[in-house]
Amino acid sequence: MRQRVLGRSGIRVSELALGTMTFGTRAGWGSQERVCREIYAAFREAGGNFVDTANNYAAGESEQIVGRLVAGERDEVVVASKFTLPTDPADPNSGGSGRKALRRTVETTLRRLGTDHLDLLWTHAWDRNTPVEETLRALDDLVRAGKVLAIGVSNMPAWVVSRAATVASLRGWTPLAAVQVEYSLLARTADRDLLPMADALGLAVAAWSPLARGRLARRAPDGDAVPAAQARAAEALGKVAAELDTTPARVAIAWVRAHGLLPVLGASSARQLRDGLGAARLALSPAQLAALDAATAIRLGYPHEFLRDRCPTLASIAVQPE
Repeated sequence: MRQRVLGRSGIRVSELALGTMTFGTRAGWGSQERVCREIYAAFREAGGNFVDTANNYAAGESEQIVGRLVAGERDEVVVASKFTLPTDPADPNSGGSGRKALRRTVETTLRRLGTDHLDLLWTHAWDRNTPVEETLRALDDLVRAGKVLAIGVSNMPAWVVSRAATVASLRGWTPLAAVQVEYSLLARTADRDLLPMADALGLAVAAWSPLARGRLARRAPDGDAVPAAQARAAEALGKVAAELDTTPARVAIAWVRAHGLLPVLGASSARQLRDGLGAARLALSPAQLAALDAATAIRLGYPHEFLRDRCPTLASIAVQPE
């Protein structure tokens, strides 16, 4: 599996990441640790080194399992976790992006993982109630203390990410390295602002749910009504998969990767993960990419379509050197 640099961090990560939301059964669903070990082994055998978890996955059990899995090779694995979402309904400070919640969350996460640092810490969602300056300064303090090496954000509007990146730059604080977004052939709203923003700011982009919660990996049961967008995507995927003699799931993941994103793969078995990992060996032709793009394109809306349709010359003007 190829490696790439994680945005502006200098950290090298595999082009496919392992998502661990299914690791653990404490929340009433998920995989037993034996299965998690098989999934992790398959990921490492394929050359993967980027493991993504969160403090609320399986009520904290996911971090504990990940910690045991990486214990013998901690320096060879890039471990990322997340904070922000509440973990205790009775405690209002168990969530959020304020300094109090962040400090406690990171200490708990490090203890569960059995490590002294996180390679990457994501905010899990936008906390509208906490000033971005407080979050960024608290994250910078953690980086300076050596408890976190790089920071990123997820599930956040583009304008908030842009403001955060600007504030960090102006204050001389740790820069954002990456952003994590929902992205798949059935979820392309990030095309409007988040992806262009990430490109402009030099942020790596990780894509959660690249198979649209499994809808792109399996056929809908006969007789079930399928949304038109899903039907178009399935038809295009099926055609490309047949041309390449591979599975629709691999094509869907390869499409996300071809657009420069890092797909985060979740799995309930090693066999399921290996199917997804096959996308790393898949090369889609320009024609195949164009066909998938066209079948799943979305309306970009204002101002994108206004600028495209009403001001086309602005996009083609090149400044000539004097």
